[in-house]
Amino acid sequence: MPSPCVSLCKMNRATGYCEGCLRTIDEIVAWANASDDYKRAVWAQLPAREQTIEFD
Repeated sequence: MPSPCVSLCKMNRATGYCEGCLRTIDEIVAWANASDDYKRAVWAQLPAREQTIEFD
């Protein structure tokens, strides 16, 4: 399962999401050892998170 990382690592204090991949710090830390089911669940949340962020 590929990572959503796009090498733009900047945590947004208001949302708690990385502005590059939209994951939380806990999700980023867990990713390397996470199951594919966990990764799919995170990927499934990303489109909704994208709707909540204003990008520069």
